[in-house]
Amino acid sequence: MRIVFAGTPNFSVPYLEALMQEPDMEVVGVVSQPDRKSGRGMKLTPSAVKKSALAANIDVLTPESLRDDADALAWLQHKKADFLVVVAFGMILPKSWLDAPSIAPINVHASLLPRWRGAAPIERALLAGDKETGVCVMQMEEGLDTGGIYAVKTLPITASTTGSDLWFSLAPLGAALLVNTLPKIAAGLHCQAQAKEGMTYAKKISNDERLLDWAMSAASIDCVVRCFTPKPGVRSLLNGKGLKILQGEVLSDQTGRASSEIVNIKDGLDIACGEGSIYRVHTLQVEGKKAMQAQDFLRGANIQCGDTLGL
Repeated sequence: MRIVFAGTPNFSVPYLEALMQEPDMEVVGVVSQPDRKSGRGMKLTPSAVKKSALAANIDVLTPESLRDDADALAWLQHKKADFLVVVAFGMILPKSWLDAPSIAPINVHASLLPRWRGAAPIERALLAGDKETGVCVMQMEEGLDTGGIYAVKTLPITASTTGSDLWFSLAPLGAALLVNTLPKIAAGLHCQAQAKEGMTYAKKISNDERLLDWAMSAASIDCVVRCFTPKPGVRSLLNGKGLKILQGEVLSDQTGRASSEIVNIKDGLDIACGEGSIYRVHTLQVEGKKAMQAQDFLRGANIQCGDTLGL
């Protein structure tokens, strides 16, 4: 099978590598987003997928856009691909691209469709407190993640699951599902239409969503913390200094204290939240310093019960 692969971030790399390792599959070309400036020096840096493809001597295309790009379309058509496989590419593919492969355009989406169609399915599942997520191998069409489903694998979300956990778990899970499913599609497997009920949209994450609102319940705050752990982390303010909350837990205790108020520093850094709930911080990072345990932080900080955290 001849495959053109389209992907950009680290999440996509295990999929590309899995395809390259299959003896009956040949990755004849890779499409990725253009090099972007990154790092302290703001140097132009290739995407993770481009780096992986170049290391394997695979032809790479990095268009600014695919719309009305005749040269890019000609490049794709010249590859005579059986499958166009898309994993977190980050660009809209026009119909001309979807029509190019001889068998099918395939997408691997990191959610249990139709729940969390869109750009940030992993984060949205955590923020919503979902108990499970997964990956779908699906037929691509012009609608946003609306195509039929060929195969699904589920993954539980526990009370301690972080965003990093899901990224590292879903990528190999989806890669194995992809290489197992493509031969079945080539042999005539038909996709099943998505359910009409239960559709939700996973909009792109904004920077404001990383600011902790202590008026939320402790359970909701825990979802936010786990979603953005370890990077980029969620932010708050304490005594005028930036503070990242990296890990904690929801306590069953109830309090009538105002949200954002520190209510206990003997057993940990306990903060009153919305709905009378309490969130205990275990690991944090003060602006400009390394991550530390809350107890170590409290021993060296002038913190009192009644102090408040802010946005």
